Amino acid sequence: QVQLVESGGGSVQAGGSLRLSCAVSGFTYSSGCMGWFRKAPGREREGVASMNTKGTTRHADSVRGRFTISQDNAKNTLLLQMNSLKPEDTAKYYCAADPYSCAFGSWLYWGQGTQVTVSS
Repeated sequence: QVQLVESGGGSVQAGGSLRLSCAVSGFTYSSGCMGWFRKAPGREREGVASMNTKGTTRHADSVRGRFTISQDNAKNTLLLQMNSLKPEDTAKYYCAADPYSCAFGSWLYWGQGTQVTVSS
């Protein structure tokens, strides 16, 4: 079965950095994407960053230049390097994957989420 397990969340001061990891198992694809979403209380779920099978990445306007999505060499770990964190980045971050689409939406597989809290 497909499993995605996030780790690396925590609390940081504004301007700080965190690196989220997603351990991926059971997922293979020739199209579609893996990526990160976030959900803050009172706000809609937001696509943060995605990566397709060729390694092409996309980042939401709100995080571009600050966050970077990547994979390890074995391609079994999805990473999200978050720099210059802002209080508005506070949210629960979810690792997700879809074998068909790279468009941010209701992807097929989801992790349990990891909380990121950025204080001012």
